[in-house]
Amino acid sequence: MLYLVPTPIGNLEDMTFRAIRLLKEADLILAEDTRTSAPLLKHFGIEKRVFAHHQHNEHKAVSEILKFLKEGKQIALISDAGTPAISDPGFLLVREAIKEGLEVQCLPGATAFVPALVNSGLPNDRFCFEGFLPVKKGRQTRMKQLVAETRTMIFYESPHRILKTIDEFIHYFGEEREASISRELSKLYEETARGTLAMLKLHFENNPIKGEFVFCVAGAAQ
Repeated sequence: MLYLVPTPIGNLEDMTFRAIRLLKEADLILAEDTRTSAPLLKHFGIEKRVFAHHQHNEHKAVSEILKFLKEGKQIALISDAGTPAISDPGFLLVREAIKEGLEVQCLPGATAFVPALVNSGLPNDRFCFEGFLPVKKGRQTRMKQLVAETRTMIFYESPHRILKTIDEFIHYFGEEREASISRELSKLYEETARGTLAMLKLHFENNPIKGEFVFCVAGAAQ
């Protein structure tokens, strides 16, 4: 069995009892960054073999992992924070395991975009998750495609690009488009700023830009 195990995006109390149990029972753990995972595993008393599994080695590692699964090994995949395969490594391994007829289970648990969407106050009955926009190639094309999107749109963004992204959203969606930006979710300095894109630009031009950001933007009026 391949288990995809969500890990806390900040607050360690968000780790589930089932996640801890499965990590303790696993024959081996695959981690996006073993240095990041080590304190988490130590905190919960999990002493297991941990192997790096990230975007730079996942293609090479798949065949070996599938071999272990076919031998009956229990393997758990974790990312640095949140649910594996959601803007993190995992999709390729899941796809190939399914092709080989192997069992895959994803545990419910922490992921950043759900609390950000609920906190935003924007319509959440229908939404689209865009994750990280392309940094260069394809970025403008994606923006143009989203101009007519009527559902609430959800994006991930890094702190050093947040102001640039706000400017781009103003250009494509208009400065009066309603939006919400959450950062440091579940952590001590959690913050959600809401308002028009123009208001959010002013806010982050005058306040510290730290942490990982989830950007929710209202869809186009129908």
